[in-house]
Amino acid sequence: MSDSAIEIRDVGKCYNIYERPRDRLLQMLVGRRRQLFRQFWALKNIGFTVPRGETVGIVGRNGSGKSTLLQIIAGTLTPTTGSVSVHGRVAALLELGSGFNPEFTGRENVYLNASLLGLSSEEVDERFDSIVSFADIGAFVDQPVKTYSSGMMVRLAFAVQAQTNPEILIVDEALAVGDARFQAKCFDRLKQLKDNGTSILLVTHSSEQIVTHCSSAVLIDQGEMLQEGKPREIVNRYLDLLFGRDSNRKRAQASNGDGDEGGADGKGKKRIDESIDVGAGKLIFDQDAFAQRPGYNPYEYRWGDGSAVISDFRLESDGVEYPHSVESGARLRLDVAVTFERTLVRPILGVTVKTKEGVTVFGSNSELLACDEVRNMGGAGERMRATVFLDCKLGQGDYFISLGIATREGENIVPHDRRYDSIHLVVSPDSSFFGLLDMNMSMQLHQP
Repeated sequence: MSDSAIEIRDVGKCYNIYERPRDRLLQMLVGRRRQLFRQFWALKNIGFTVPRGETVGIVGRNGSGKSTLLQIIAGTLTPTTGSVSVHGRVAALLELGSGFNPEFTGRENVYLNASLLGLSSEEVDERFDSIVSFADIGAFVDQPVKTYSSGMMVRLAFAVQAQTNPEILIVDEALAVGDARFQAKCFDRLKQLKDNGTSILLVTHSSEQIVTHCSSAVLIDQGEMLQEGKPREIVNRYLDLLFGRDSNRKRAQASNGDGDEGGADGKGKKRIDESIDVGAGKLIFDQDAFAQRPGYNPYEYRWGDGSAVISDFRLESDGVEYPHSVESGARLRLDVAVTFERTLVRPILGVTVKTKEGVTVFGSNSELLACDEVRNMGGAGERMRATVFLDCKLGQGDYFISLGIATREGENIVPHDRRYDSIHLVVSPDSSFFGLLDMNMSMQLHQP
């Protein structure tokens, strides 16, 4: 038996695009003597494997070819080039209500959909109560599916697919339709399936879901596979694409000549004032000083167009600079040094705290906090020392602080310097609670 549930080898999918409907008929008549269409490659040279019992996430911008790839894997589309080998029974939730007859009731569709997955009527009888209970649609199970809301439809569809215990489960953004309670139940079920040996292929735009639930991930853009690897690495690259890292870098290079001066790598020009006093320490502006600071994470992920540079930080807790660890409930002070290499309008300074697995615990920025002082900064050559105060109500463990400076252009955010996971924060054990956050729980007893 193969160690891989799915093997994808150099898969490509090409569509012939006709400008006018009549050109299709003319093409049949003229044959190869004349080409009346243009080719559109939705996928090109896609290749990766899905190990048995693993969850692999697929991310990419809208129109990148994710759904086309899943349809090829599920067998509803045929690839133009390459091949796909699937080892095991596949259950696929590709489109809302796919496989459902709108005129049939939910009960009838359960039996119809389950039979398409290879289950007998007796097997469906045994699992029917579990399916209906999971879908949680009540008496609507005996109503026509055409009367269902989108949420009800996806709940029933997922319930059928998940309760059949497939060897391979493919989910394409369907869970985004359900409410938070249903999503939590779905991901709990996905975990159970994975523990039982089911291989899962998950397509989602949620970076949190990729980091939390996937063993590995694949990034696809414009029909091509850009990268395969660890979920956090793929998510970072995906965010690059969403926020235009490549175009921002090109714009910065055009402004700077060679792209180095004033860039996000800290090679900006020397200034007269080299530092500013901050309490017992100093913030450095003329060079990147992060590596000099205790708690700096050398494996940070940094990028931006260099219009502004975050060059230094200072972390303090209870009067201690750069503490090795902090107590839960301690008050943190974080000072950040920012230099504006070019004039920016209404800059935004953001801070995010994540677990070591990449789950966001907290995040905010100067725009959300209506901090006018930051809004009014941004002149070319101007320096900004920002001080952030945080109540560290975190549970024991390792966390990472990310910093970023950006501006908004219409609906788009333009990142100038983003330092993901740049500061390592260790929280000491606290025997009074467990979990990620201290919610200050208290307990009282009363006489009955």
